[in-house]
Amino acid sequence: MAEKKPYYLFYVILVGPKNSGNVGAVARAMMNFDVENLYLVNPCELDTVCYARAMHATKILDNAKIFTCFDDAIKNLDYLVATSSIESKTDKRHLRNPLLLEDFSEKIVDVQGKIGLVFGREDYGLFNEEIAACDIMLKIPTSESYPSLNLSHAVTVVLYSMYLRKASIPKRRRPMGSLEKHKLYEFFGQLLDAVDYPPHKKEHTKIMFKRIMGRAMPSKWEFHTLMGVFSKTLGKIKRKETKK
Repeated sequence: MAEKKPYYLFYVILVGPKNSGNVGAVARAMMNFDVENLYLVNPCELDTVCYARAMHATKILDNAKIFTCFDDAIKNLDYLVATSSIESKTDKRHLRNPLLLEDFSEKIVDVQGKIGLVFGREDYGLFNEEIAACDIMLKIPTSESYPSLNLSHAVTVVLYSMYLRKASIPKRRRPMGSLEKHKLYEFFGQLLDAVDYPPHKKEHTKIMFKRIMGRAMPSKWEFHTLMGVFSKTLGKIKRKETKK
């Protein structure tokens, strides 16, 4: 029987890694779990320590793509997953409202395309604007007394969890792609404008909607249904404004 292949590709994105040994250990973990694509944003030097820690995964380091800008690293990816140990303590703060790793591993079956797993700096993690650019934020459950994992350990745990699901993932439906996703967010923003939504709440609400869609992972059919609702709603609002 032919081996089942996932219909998505993982891309590990390290933003501003400062420890070359960590980068090498990440490459080794990636090879352990059949992930080949490594993106590095403003990394430290990939020195001999880095290559020594990579062991037999030096090919991943050699093929890694290096970027000077976070936006350039993510622009061709379909679905972005931020990782952080710092979460919001209330549902009203949507930026750092996380999905737990176990739940994400279950939902990954409904995602198609290029998936970026984004990991932050060893000292500061990801900045708010980097997390805001992602579809969801992922959290690995850890002790409250010391929640932050070493960078390479965090990557290893996430990839292990994904690998457990890979062999048995069925192709169940056609999820919406990146073009549909951006169109949906654009229409939602237009809807907020059309109803004169308070400007000081607008960005916060856009992030809330993005997080809801990120967790729901809508199919193409669901996308077209939502777009139909938004389109008709905007049309009615504009017709009413014209009659005034």
